[in-house]
Amino acid sequence: MPDLRKLYEAILSGDAKSAVAVTREALAENADPLELVSQFMVPAMDEVGKRFECEEYFVPELLISARAMKGALELLRPLLAARGAEPLGRVAIGTVKGDLHDIGKNLVGSLLEGGGFEVIDLGSDVAPEKFVAAVREKGANIVALSALLTVTMPSMKTTIEALRQAGVREGVKVIVGGAPVTEQYAREIGADGYGDNATAAVALARRLMGRQTTEVPSEGAMAIEGHWDVT
Repeated sequence: MPDLRKLYEAILSGDAKSAVAVTREALAENADPLELVSQFMVPAMDEVGKRFECEEYFVPELLISARAMKGALELLRPLLAARGAEPLGRVAIGTVKGDLHDIGKNLVGSLLEGGGFEVIDLGSDVAPEKFVAAVREKGANIVALSALLTVTMPSMKTTIEALRQAGVREGVKVIVGGAPVTEQYAREIGADGYGDNATAAVALARRLMGRQTTEVPSEGAMAIEGHWDVT
């Protein structure tokens, strides 16, 4: 059996090639795919977030670590699905109608995925009906709305109203974020929560799903940090 700590270290350093190689070797030795995710991959992304919070890492480091994590996860996803393994929750994320900015949304989506969530990325300029469809057809538990432009913020309220009119609002949590968005605005439009950065978004999603931050091996429990108001 390979040293699985190397998977943790590869994601932490953003070494996608090594992350994939260690994962492939571990699977060849019949390693438990769920264990790889829960004990090494998720904790690695949590540590990446801690380092970002301490200003040891910056957005490029977050992105390359997320890329390494996703490369390894691609090998594990079919095996997890075959076993019926459930994610912490399913998040439908998108930049709202009229807004084409997606870098911050992409970062949040990657960190959510690294944190154990299944992410349904709807892209940018997303109509309210697409969020409704993600809840109905894909079983999203959380809808994450991003906006970078002040003029597109009303689309958040429109989307929440569309969820209500479709009769699915009570069964889903809505979180919002982006550079111009505030906690007060989130309350005014009826969102369930607001995150001013990716750490807050991931931590909030975990709280809404009733789950705590995963423990990092020998280093304690940590939350994911990162901005989702990147232009």
